[in-house]
Amino acid sequence: MANTTFTGPVRSKNGFQSVTVSPTTGAVTVDASFGATTSVTNLTATNLVFTDQNHPTTAAINATATATAAEVATGYITSTSASPTTITLPTGTLLGAALGATRGTVMDLYVDNTAGASTVTIAVATNGILSSAAADTPGSFGDLTIAAGATGLARFTIMFSSATAYVFTRTA
Repeated sequence: MANTTFTGPVRSKNGFQSVTVSPTTGAVTVDASFGATTSVTNLTATNLVFTDQNHPTTAAINATATATAAEVATGYITSTSASPTTITLPTGTLLGAALGATRGTVMDLYVDNTAGASTVTIAVATNGILSSAAADTPGSFGDLTIAAGATGLARFTIMFSSATAYVFTRTA
């Protein structure tokens, strides 16, 4: 079959599939499916970061410390501390290397302090830049303090301006 190039949007009521056909057996293998319950397999991509909303791996930081790049790369940090805790993010160089980041790489970081008994504050390290939203008043999207208890959830976005530098913003 020939390749087809579209200039407008492509629409389907039943989703899309990317397939390969074995030249010897003719067997069809589905490489990627896109639909209401999108799943992607065998995807070769460069410089893409996918946010896993289920976060099967999390990191627990229960005392003031610098988070490792691996802990931040999980995308989900919990804290259950009874004392005020400051979590300093890793340097842009370390975090960028852990994520394979380049200019334009974006990831979300969730901080869960719902089981904590005191506040958690996030700080950035070398080559981490707070976005202009961080200058907002407490309680706003720029706030870097996460309350304890039922409201103790926060989402931050980390956007890389290069492989070794990022901008950090609270987004929820």
